[in-house]
Amino acid sequence: MKKLLIIIFLTFSITEYSNAAGSSGGDASTNKTDYQKAVTLIKSAKKFEKKGKKDKAQKKYIEAQKLLISSNKLKPNKPDTLNYLGFTTRKLGDFENGEKYYLQGLAIDPTHIGINEYLGELYVATKRHNLAIERLEVLSNCNCKEYNDLKEIIAGKKVSKY
Repeated sequence: MKKLLIIIFLTFSITEYSNAAGSSGGDASTNKTDYQKAVTLIKSAKKFEKKGKKDKAQKKYIEAQKLLISSNKLKPNKPDTLNYLGFTTRKLGDFENGEKYYLQGLAIDPTHIGINEYLGELYVATKRHNLAIERLEVLSNCNCKEYNDLKEIIAGKKVSKY
């Protein structure tokens, strides 16, 4: 009987130790960076926009923007972060500050595909077509979807939901 109790105790102790050592205490999403969480929120917001659910999209953009600001403070001047900061800021109606984020990102990476496309969209929205065309020219050799999307927006064949 004494041996059985010792075996049970040891088994219980080992199991508890294994669970404590191997467990992260949460699901995988808790290990995501603020940038990664923001990208997930932006994707969700875009889906809400396509469904015409603007209020839900705006809430997601606000959440994403907060995370991106935090990410930019932790790791400043990353072009991808600045791209999405410009994007969320623009989506929230602040074209002036959105443009500043885009330009800051282009100062680091002048050929960044996302920034050039989104900045071009901002220029179309603010009726500065000549600047939008400059962004399109930067993308002309990328052989990418972003080039075609911006080209259609500039031509008025595709509507951007600024």
